[in-house]
Amino acid sequence: MSVPAGFDELIHPATRLSVVALLAATEWADFAFVRDSLSLSDSALSKQLHTLEEAGYLELHKDGGGRKRRTRVRLTDHGRTAFEGHVAALRAIVEGAGPQAAAETPPPRQRHHSGAS
Repeated sequence: MSVPAGFDELIHPATRLSVVALLAATEWADFAFVRDSLSLSDSALSKQLHTLEEAGYLELHKDGGGRKRRTRVRLTDHGRTAFEGHVAALRAIVEGAGPQAAAETPPPRQRHHSGAS
């Protein structure tokens, strides 16, 4: 089976997919909201956000300084398009493995065993 168009290896790992899916549902989200919603540590979330930001999939905005620093994050148009393409590719994979695909696949050939040894 070939990989469907739109499948995105960068988004696909579960943690990144969860981050992008959460961000797709909003315009901007606070770092703490994303961290708490996905039960991630600060460092784990920061690493994923950095990877996605480098790819141009999201934008980070930092306000304030010190203990009052607030980080907000949002998907860019490029990130939203990549996410939508990835979701469509996943749907194509799932639909290709559904009951209709199984009905089109011939059953495995069975071997007949004789009772003699």
